Amino acid sequence: MNIVYKNLNKCDICPGLFEGFVRRQEVGYCLRLRAGRRVEEYHPFVDDWSAADYVKLVSSLTSLLEDGGAVVGAFAEGRLKGFAAISGSLWGEYADLLELHVSADCRRMGIGRELFGRAVGFARGLGARKLYISAHSAVESQAFYRAMGCVHAARINARHAEAEPFDVQLEYIL
Repeated sequence: MNIVYKNLNKCDICPGLFEGFVRRQEVGYCLRLRAGRRVEEYHPFVDDWSAADYVKLVSSLTSLLEDGGAVVGAFAEGRLKGFAAISGSLWGEYADLLELHVSADCRRMGIGRELFGRAVGFARGLGARKLYISAHSAVESQAFYRAMGCVHAARINARHAEAEPFDVQLEYIL
């Protein structure tokens, strides 16, 4: 499958962009904080986006672009199969990786790795020293970020931690 990567602009961000994108993730084991340690626990659920979630996503990605951020899309046969979104402003030494998703039908094909690399490049261009990630607690998601070289964040972004209390706060040193 030939994957084409493209920096998206505001005109690209619309509900139709996500037609054929499969967010669905069947989660079994998650990392949970217990007595100050992250431990694997069996906590099965399905993570998916509703139509309302896609409307909210379109709005947030559009705002992100208006504020100088970047959205990179991965396309197969003209259809979105993955995307990453990076904030255009720094908080301290961090750039914020706000979104990184690969369609369920295209996972484990290197798309996430390429999108992560492009996010790193954008963060470096901003002058960041670290990339901040509030990452899904599913063990598969955590394995991906560990393979990318991410570690537990030295500094916690309270806004992210409060918005998604089960996420694992990570950083990647640029």
